[in-house]
Amino acid sequence: MLPARHRLRTADEFRAVFRGGARSGGRLLVVHAALTDPGCTRTPRVGFVVPKSVGNSVVRHRVVRRLRELSRAHLASVPAGVDLVVRAAPDAATATFDQLGAELDRCLSTALRRGAR
Repeated sequence: MLPARHRLRTADEFRAVFRGGARSGGRLLVVHAALTDPGCTRTPRVGFVVPKSVGNSVVRHRVVRRLRELSRAHLASVPAGVDLVVRAAPDAATATFDQLGAELDRCLSTALRRGAR
């Protein structure tokens, strides 16, 4: 589990990332990244969106657990003050851990390069 200081919790926090950030997507994931703390005093935070189209509750929670573990490894490379939202596509349900990791690497680096610096 991610520590509380690294998690997005409220709808307003998610909305701020969706509205004010850069987006990068692929077949499995879409990553939204936004600089929500211009003073850069806060650690990066991440939130996950896994819709019902991905699968039933068991499948969705498996996808979230995999994404949470992959995201934890990437938080050190995300600049301070940046918030991320990782949204899973339906194909994420059948993807392997390595496939999700490669897609997250690519989408995260593109989203950060596009504007969440």
